[in-house]
Amino acid sequence: MQHVTLNNGIRMPILGFGVYQIPADQTEQAVSEALAAGYRLLDTAAAYGNEEAAGRAIKAGGIPRRELFVTTKLWVQDAPAQDNARRALEISLKKLGLDHVDLYLMHQPFGDVYGQWRAMEAAHREGLAKAIGVANFYPDRLLDLILNNEVTPQVNQIETHPFFQRTADHDLMREHGVQHQSWGGFAEGRNNLFTHPVLSEIGDAHGKSVAQVVLRWLVQRAVVTIPKSVNPGRMAENIDVFDFELSDDQMAAIAALDTGTSLFFDHRDPEMVARLGRHRLDS
Repeated sequence: MQHVTLNNGIRMPILGFGVYQIPADQTEQAVSEALAAGYRLLDTAAAYGNEEAAGRAIKAGGIPRRELFVTTKLWVQDAPAQDNARRALEISLKKLGLDHVDLYLMHQPFGDVYGQWRAMEAAHREGLAKAIGVANFYPDRLLDLILNNEVTPQVNQIETHPFFQRTADHDLMREHGVQHQSWGGFAEGRNNLFTHPVLSEIGDAHGKSVAQVVLRWLVQRAVVTIPKSVNPGRMAENIDVFDFELSDDQMAAIAALDTGTSLFFDHRDPEMVARLGRHRLDS
C-alpha cells in the first residue's frame, strides 16, 4: 500500500474503504471483509448512521490500532458550535469504540464553520483527532479557512472522478499543503463510466477493469480514494491497483473526459445550501 504524508507528518494510506450508503445492518460484515482484503483506511461519518457497525468490525478484526487509519466526519453544527462539535466527536468516538480518530473532517461547509473548526483544532491538540480536515470545500472557502485559522486542514475530501477532475482545486490544495481526497471516484456509474470506451480501452491494454483504471488514475494524481463495495471480489479487485502504471498518453486521454461540473449537486447552489444547512442529526 502506498501512503501520503499529511502536512502534520501523519501518514495516510492512499487507498481505503468507504462505507457511504452501506446500510448499518450490512456495514459490519462489509468492513470486516474489507479489513480481511487488506484495507487499513476506513472512512465513515456521523451522517452515514453506521459508525457503530464499523466500530464492531474494527473491534472484531483484531488488527492493531496503530495499523488502522479511521476517518469520521462532523455534521453541520449551530452556534455555539465549539460545544456542540465536541459532543458530536465524543458521540462518534463512543460509537466507533475508539479513543481517537486518525482523521476528523468537517462534513459540509455550512453552519458555524469557524466555531466547528476551533473545536476541531482543540480536539487535534488533545490527540482526539490525529489529523483534521474538511469536505466539500470549494477553493474560495478553503483558502478563507486556511488564512484565518491556526491549523491548515490536512485533507479536503471532494467529489472527484474522471468527469469532474477538480484540477484547479487540486493545484490550490498542493500549493497550501492540503491533501486532496476523492469521494464518488466511480461517479456512481454515471455517464456509463464502467463501459466508457476510453476507460475500457485503457483497461484492456493493462488487463485491468475500468474500476481499477479509475483508481490507478487517482493514485497517480496523488489523490486519496475510498471506493465502496459490499462484494468481497470487488473489494479485492479495487485494492489491486499497485502493479501497473498508466502512461502519459493514457493519463491525458482520461484528462480529456473532464466536464468541469458536478454529476451530483453543487454546494454553492442556494437550494442545496438550505437543504444541508437545515438538516440536523439525532444524537
